Amino acid sequence: MPRIAWWTAVCLVLLTGSLSSSGEEEHDKPWPYTVPKRPAVPNISGGENPVDAFLLHRLQQVGLDYSPLADKARLLRRVTFDLIGLPPTVEEQEAFLADDSPDAYERLVDRLLASPRFGERWAMFWLDLVRYAETEGFKADEHRPNAFRYRDHVIDAFNSDLPYDRFVRQQIAGDELEPDNPQALIATGYNRLYPDESNAATLEQRRQEILDEITEVTGLAFLGLTLGCARCHDHKFDPLTQADHYRFQAFFAPMRPRDDWDLMSEAERLRYRDQRAAWEQATAPLRTEMDRLMADKRNQMRQDALARFRKEIQEAVLTPPEKRTPYQEQIALMAMRQIDRAGEEAATRLSAEVRKQVQELDRQMRAGAPPEPGRIMAICDVGPVAPPTHVLAGGDWQKPTEEVAPGFPAILGGGPPDYRLPTAVPSTGRRAALARWLTRPDHPLTARVMVNRLWHHHFGRGIVATPSDFGKQGDPPSHPELLDWLAVELVENNWSLKHIHRLLVTSRAYRQSSRLDPREGRVQRGIAQDPDNSLLWHFRRRRLEGEALRDSMLAVSGSLNLRMHGPSCRPRLPADFSRYAWTPDADPREQNRRSIYVYAKRNLRYPLFEAFDQPDMHNSCGCRSRTTTAPQALLLLNGEFARECSQRWAAHLRQKYGNLHSEDGLAAALVEAFRLAWGRPPVEEELASARRFLASQKDPADSLADLCHVLFNCNEFVYID
Repeated sequence: MPRIAWWTAVCLVLLTGSLSSSGEEEHDKPWPYTVPKRPAVPNISGGENPVDAFLLHRLQQVGLDYSPLADKARLLRRVTFDLIGLPPTVEEQEAFLADDSPDAYERLVDRLLASPRFGERWAMFWLDLVRYAETEGFKADEHRPNAFRYRDHVIDAFNSDLPYDRFVRQQIAGDELEPDNPQALIATGYNRLYPDESNAATLEQRRQEILDEITEVTGLAFLGLTLGCARCHDHKFDPLTQADHYRFQAFFAPMRPRDDWDLMSEAERLRYRDQRAAWEQATAPLRTEMDRLMADKRNQMRQDALARFRKEIQEAVLTPPEKRTPYQEQIALMAMRQIDRAGEEAATRLSAEVRKQVQELDRQMRAGAPPEPGRIMAICDVGPVAPPTHVLAGGDWQKPTEEVAPGFPAILGGGPPDYRLPTAVPSTGRRAALARWLTRPDHPLTARVMVNRLWHHHFGRGIVATPSDFGKQGDPPSHPELLDWLAVELVENNWSLKHIHRLLVTSRAYRQSSRLDPREGRVQRGIAQDPDNSLLWHFRRRRLEGEALRDSMLAVSGSLNLRMHGPSCRPRLPADFSRYAWTPDADPREQNRRSIYVYAKRNLRYPLFEAFDQPDMHNSCGCRSRTTTAPQALLLLNGEFARECSQRWAAHLRQKYGNLHSEDGLAAALVEAFRLAWGRPPVEEELASARRFLASQKDPADSLADLCHVLFNCNEFVYID
């Protein structure tokens, strides 16, 4: 059936009840904009899990059925990678294969969901979506020293199964809704993840580009709508107007960065203030002398920095803070960041003799300074009054037209925004209103979009195959009733994401084999009826992401450092790799932390990640590409990292099994190597081939490392069946 015709059919099938006072009747809306209702679960044999009931019902309508269940070894490897992103250990394989109890698999799933590695795995996909990075981007690509706390917050939120509605509210408006919760403040770092040319002179344009970015990404991440397409004109395909875009943007219009909030308790804060005051008093003469030496140059550089801005920006900076308009306050704060930075650079512009004096004074001054507290990369509103938001002709900040108030897209309804704040926070309450609307139990899209994302990552393709575009240009849903059932299931189970994960991975659909079943012409019938496997008559084979490949190589070689949280690690890079290259960590163990903790630099992705399709961190990515390119093979075959992991792995096997001259020792080492790499023991032919390979090598000392290197390059290591 043509795509447009199928979409129309879906809309007609799924007409449901009323959402709100949008002015448009619910039955007139296309499917994505209607309130999800829980449809009846088909009564069908094999449908004990509702996921299977819906899928089997559709399969049987076209004369198809599931493939046989995957064998236990493959299923263990599949679900372990899916839930924690690491290969199962030999001990875990032995325990699961030996467990014949009827609930063995369910208990395995529960163990994996409870693992701290679960949050590390699933945070990666969320960070793709919100284009997380620890640098600004653009030419300077400056470091964001506290961005890592946002990453750690997401990991912890997924591990603790923070209800998704609260997770969303904290991301959008944690400072307004939970001002006394440091984790909620950290969560607002979501609003700071935009690429930013922090040294731009046209600050009005920079402010508008930031707002456009946040509007677009919020639409994609939470609503699955390309709201950014309505920036310059009404959306060409979806019922979203340009006014909708700017009304939505108005929720974010008052926000400003906050980098001064700390993570200390009140007692720690008081103690730090006392220590700081004592230090400042003791070093007052040193600071006075430094100021004397630097004052002229500092003032000159600050004045030069101010002079590069337009007249209106200079006026905003020079206006006393209490007299600034909200818009002037935002612009002045952006300008002062550049002006202050210019003042800090004054020491580098002094004469050599004076610079030496200043450096010595600075060394003495810092010697007894109390350690700086941990800070949060967050946001708040510029005050209780918001700057105006205008519809911009052609999206141009220099062409404002009518002013608009905050509001929700008309097609989604929701009534007037609720600006109430739980405490006396000096804020507009706009983002709190948006957060409440997004997490309404009857919201048409929020739950649908999130459960579809989980489905996408577990099954290789979403029920809506374009997970960030539920509009007409996206793909229509393959199983709309199932998606609605899952959306309601999420909401009615306290928005528990782990509940949905468990439901999906315990289904027969998930546990079936990826190998095509040749029985009775089944493959030919399946290809004829459903060539894209959109009905899931067999499991989809998938390649590991670059991050999972790196973690796997570190894990099987015995060198993976599982330390969680904190500032990112910096692995070694090829020599003369890039002008943006970082200095690697001095401690090799720090370099070997999980990939989620590798420094996320916008202008320089880690080579293995980039080759295996890591998004570029400038744009929201809900669906990674899956390319097959020569650099992928070259990095696994010739890359220094793969070679070093092979050598460490071989050394670990030699240490465990001796010199491998005995037949039993060699056989045990080979079996363990295969099990670590592929999640199963080798068959006799593979074992014989490995022995022949080792015997053919010129250097016996390196032969085992070469074999380990071969295992890294096999499809069974790179792919999940």
